[in-house]
Amino acid sequence: MGFARTCSVALVGVEGVLVEVQAGLEPGIAAFTLVGLPDKSLQESRDRVRSAVVNSGAEWPQKKLTVGLSPASVPKGGSGFDLAVACAVLGAAERIDPRQIADLVMIGELGLDGRVRPVRGVLPAVLAAADAGYRQVVVAEQTAAEASLVPEVSVLGVRSLRQLIAVLSDEPVPEEEPIEDGRPDPTLAGLSVAGAGIGTGVLCGVGAALHVPDLAEVAGQHLARKALEVAAAGGHHIYLKGPPGAGKTMLAERLPGLLPPLTSQEALEVTAVHSVAGVLPPGKPLVNAPPYCAPHHSATMAALVGGGNGLPRPGAVSLAHRGVLFLDEAPEFSGRALDALRQPLEAGHVVVARSAGMMQMPARFLLAMAANPCPCGRHSQLGEECECSPTAIRRYQARLSGPLLDRVDLRVRVEAVTRAELTGRDGAVENTETVAARVREARERAAARYRATPWSTNGEMPGHELRTRWHPLPGALKEAERDMECGLLTARGLDRVLRVAWTVADLAGHDRPDAEDVAQALYLRTGFTRGVPVEVGAR
Repeated sequence: MGFARTCSVALVGVEGVLVEVQAGLEPGIAAFTLVGLPDKSLQESRDRVRSAVVNSGAEWPQKKLTVGLSPASVPKGGSGFDLAVACAVLGAAERIDPRQIADLVMIGELGLDGRVRPVRGVLPAVLAAADAGYRQVVVAEQTAAEASLVPEVSVLGVRSLRQLIAVLSDEPVPEEEPIEDGRPDPTLAGLSVAGAGIGTGVLCGVGAALHVPDLAEVAGQHLARKALEVAAAGGHHIYLKGPPGAGKTMLAERLPGLLPPLTSQEALEVTAVHSVAGVLPPGKPLVNAPPYCAPHHSATMAALVGGGNGLPRPGAVSLAHRGVLFLDEAPEFSGRALDALRQPLEAGHVVVARSAGMMQMPARFLLAMAANPCPCGRHSQLGEECECSPTAIRRYQARLSGPLLDRVDLRVRVEAVTRAELTGRDGAVENTETVAARVREARERAAARYRATPWSTNGEMPGHELRTRWHPLPGALKEAERDMECGLLTARGLDRVLRVAWTVADLAGHDRPDAEDVAQALYLRTGFTRGVPVEVGAR
């Protein structure tokens, strides 16, 4: 009886589970049995593997063949097991030395002609292999750069099963004809999901690098620009409310440009999510710019937080991990979908439970919401006649629940742009590069302050830690505490005012927030002054 084993990786959400692929041959009628909770696409690998082996010049064993995927209790799906199954079969048939493949992790789909095709989720799969102690992986040539992002792992990129057999057998490696320049590569189709980028509104990686909208293009809106700077510096969620055409969407689109570049660890986290979701641009294995995700208001709860048939897939909150999630026309979203954001806003991750399993996906994003004051958008505008009834206005504004808004640190009124501002006679405005430099300095100041903690930004800091370990100047919180006693602020709201006050202090270069910093934080949250002069205009 012939036996061989090798390894591959099953993806559960955005995390990988190492799978041992075992192949056993025994006398009997020629048959191919695949066990270990395979899904439909994995069941079909029997035909793909048989054809690929034969077309690669190897002999298919005419015996009873059983391939087991262990652990058998973990659901397995996709075509990424093809390469491991083929090598395990060839090892059991002694075409290749079983010892050569025992410590290899193989990830790739096989075409009927024996070519190795790339699959989604290579980065999280290789990360799982590295965590399990494996140091050698074999992938399709097109995803070798993505797999090489994992340190201390040796990556072999192959074009065909024929090449891999030759490498494992110490034979001359045959040359495979490359795709001619100018011709499309059909194997790249496996790296993306049709319509994934369109359906989620994801702009990241290559798209973000090619064009970053400049903040200088926004006319006027000094208060909103200041709020955007504070949001980027401290990682605070922001809510922009104003009439149509005031510039709410323009402001939100320029928020990612103010955020600092992703660190190496953050880039790996973001790239892993985008690889699994099928929105990683070909030729760009690493996403190093903060992503920007803007789903349409018709998006379902599953589209926002993750879901789908069987095991859940990443939603918009995970695609916006370490970046910006923008909800334009926020009141038009489903109330259930909006309230589902409350957990990731607090925890930085989302836990999705389905009948096929439960999983946790990263979701530490900066939320930006925009809304009109009423359905027609003309409520409280001078010279405009609002056609909405008081009941319709109350119903429209109530679509954003109190618990959701309580988690939003900055709530800014965006006024209509004046003629002087639109024609450029309102003075010079700062561009994205200038504001982003101040944001980086403020973030560095906060990171130095919290270097002994798991957190690095003010928006992540638990309120209890700020109240007990980092105190503002004496008397600085007097007005905020008074608002809490009057019921204008909740306990969570007071903590968030304190977080914003620390960010305002970091931007101003203060060691600790003073009364003016807290007053600015209160103004950016409530829109009302508290007796302390507040300067939030253009710098």
